[in-house]
Amino acid sequence: MKKFILTAMIAFGGLLTVSAQAPDVQPGATDGKVAEIKFDKETHDFGNIPQGVPATYEFVFKNTGKTPLIVTNAAASCGCTTPEWTKEPIKPGKTGTVKATFNAASPGPFTKSVTVVSNAKNSTVILYLKGDVKPAENK
Repeated sequence: MKKFILTAMIAFGGLLTVSAQAPDVQPGATDGKVAEIKFDKETHDFGNIPQGVPATYEFVFKNTGKTPLIVTNAAASCGCTTPEWTKEPIKPGKTGTVKATFNAASPGPFTKSVTVVSNAKNSTVILYLKGDVKPAENK
């Protein structure tokens, strides 16, 4: 009887472990149709930019998937970069943007990132801004 109870407990524990693992599927996507986000480019090099002048770049992406794409967040790696993004759902085949503005307050080379989170199959994409802030000329 003890062996039976022990075997039942092990089997039940294994069942719980298997059922606790969530599948990598979007909610409502039962037929494998999911959104996919594809950026034209994931790194932008501003080159040399003047100190004290904000620099902005707009990353363009396309929904290459089969269901509407929703960007839920775009977070910058620091307070010197401010992201804005398309908030409405992007239909398959359509495009949206993530605009990132870097406050070029301090001179020197920089690399900043913006982490984009969406309901896409590739749910997290990291975009990069880089360049070199040249000191402002004293007049």
